[in-house]
Amino acid sequence: MNLMLASFAFVAAAACAALMGFSIQRGATCTVAAMDEIVNRRRCHRLFGFLEASLWVTGGLLIARAVDALPRMPAGYAAGAATVAGGALLGLGAYVNRACVFGTLARLGNGEWAYVATPLGFFAGCASVDALLAPVASKLESGSPVLQAAAWVAWPVGAAMLARVGHGLHRALTDARASHPASARALIARRIWSPHAATALIGITFVCMLLLAGAWAYTDVLAEVARGGIVANIAPRTLLLVALTGGAVVGGVTAERFHSTRPTTAQLVRCFAGGAMMGCGSLLIPGSNDGLILVGMPLLWPYAWLAFATMCVTIGTALVVARLRAVPA
Repeated sequence: MNLMLASFAFVAAAACAALMGFSIQRGATCTVAAMDEIVNRRRCHRLFGFLEASLWVTGGLLIARAVDALPRMPAGYAAGAATVAGGALLGLGAYVNRACVFGTLARLGNGEWAYVATPLGFFAGCASVDALLAPVASKLESGSPVLQAAAWVAWPVGAAMLARVGHGLHRALTDARASHPASARALIARRIWSPHAATALIGITFVCMLLLAGAWAYTDVLAEVARGGIVANIAPRTLLLVALTGGAVVGGVTAERFHSTRPTTAQLVRCFAGGAMMGCGSLLIPGSNDGLILVGMPLLWPYAWLAFATMCVTIGTALVVARLRAVPA
């Protein structure tokens, strides 16, 4: 009976991973794209979408704790110079790669096979830092302020989450009714897979995976393997990664964005180098932007917010410099 329940839980977690990959691809979820939107279009929709994903996870954690369904949560780490250095490397690597770890999945879902080199570079970067520096981050002894909140806080948060979903659906249906029937389906799809909606679904599916399979980020698996230690539950976590990538590919195919692209040597080198820098940064923080957004920031760990802010500032600065260099004197 326990084996059957465990099998069902894993299948459900894999389905959530696939839906998360689908959402990442359909929502074009990427920190580099978010910062490019700020620099070149003066809009913050994508960045606010990431913050909303963190809020959804926070709400899910509060509700899970209220019903005594919360699994063991990872520890937080002290913020310091290594956090800032790691965030800067994470941002620079994402800029070189032209996609963060979320965006890498979206690019693979488009059939851009050069991005296969990104996780390989990430692995190499983690292994290099571990061999040269062997960084050991200081864990915090105090618990997350989110998990120390009063139990009643979960219920107004849950009501707000339901209201947010209802408002989004009502807006999509209202716009669809007001449009021409031929374009209604496309309009609904555009609303559903807007950056806010896609990142909200990423947050929801992550909470479901958290309850079913524990805290999980695909970059954590690469980092743990690179460090050469004993990796807990490596087989199921690898299968979840396969489901995540498969969902992204299905997203690309169904959106008619999938175009199998043969990589050039220059693209492979760029992706590998960007992945290596992101791997180095993630080990210094520790954590990459998927774990920061979906675990550290929802738990209100200061190191996660500092690292993600540093990553965003680094990407934004690189984009501004590139834009200035492109303007003729």
